[in-house]
Amino acid sequence: MFKKIFGDPNTRKLKKLQPLIAEINLLEEDFKNLSDDEMRAKTASFKEMFAKTKTKEERDDLLDEILVEAFALVREAGIRVLGMRHFMMSNFWGALYYIQGKLQR
Repeated sequence: MFKKIFGDPNTRKLKKLQPLIAEINLLEEDFKNLSDDEMRAKTASFKEMFAKTKTKEERDDLLDEILVEAFALVREAGIRVLGMRHFMMSNFWGALYYIQGKLQR
């Protein structure tokens, strides 16, 4: 009865994450065209930005800002280094764990 009124919580989570997964997938071609050095530079840039944050709130905001690019970068690195591609569900679960962690804070 509650599901009929409020909806299924899992379905709501899936709907919330679908735009993130779509954004990650849209970046795939761009990241595929990056050289290894450009990918290293992007990783270094993420680390540098993170090191400049002073508060937990700044870190959380930065993580929200780079989430999509970071997942796309990890997926492309997996393809290059391991010869394996992280599929949509891998990105979905990673994003879900990130979001749930934020919700629990």
